Amino acid sequence: MKFEHSAMIDASVEKVWAFLLDIPSVAKCAPGMQSVEALGGDKYRGTIVVSFGPARLTLQGDVEITEKDDATHRASLRAEAADKRAGGAVKAIVGLSCEVSGSGTALKVDTDADVLGRIGEFGQPFIRRKAEQTMKEFTDNLQKAIAAKG
Repeated sequence: MKFEHSAMIDASVEKVWAFLLDIPSVAKCAPGMQSVEALGGDKYRGTIVVSFGPARLTLQGDVEITEKDDATHRASLRAEAADKRAGGAVKAIVGLSCEVSGSGTALKVDTDADVLGRIGEFGQPFIRRKAEQTMKEFTDNLQKAIAAKG
């Protein structure tokens, strides 16, 4: 399942880029994030709670920055998480890019995700709506966090 999300962030591309690569800080912008810990290098482990209507998933997994280019402000991440109780998992490759746009930054997030097991039973349209809602909330939180950091 492929997702594309774009947002305008009212901050310089350098500020946005630095914040995006600070995984413990940027993770706090993700709705439902419970914890994140650095494993060393560009690897992290975390737990996020996602509600799908009456269902509540607790996804535990790992994220790794697999590529980053500070000159072009582009990065790729690989994420894998599972909810053992629900019997499902999510695997995703995420591409991030930042470009100067006016006085701010155009952020683009491209995700290619596989939703496995019982989680996939929610259906693609429902999962797509939830992903769009979550990304909107994430970028709103990102804007606020970057503004608060100054």
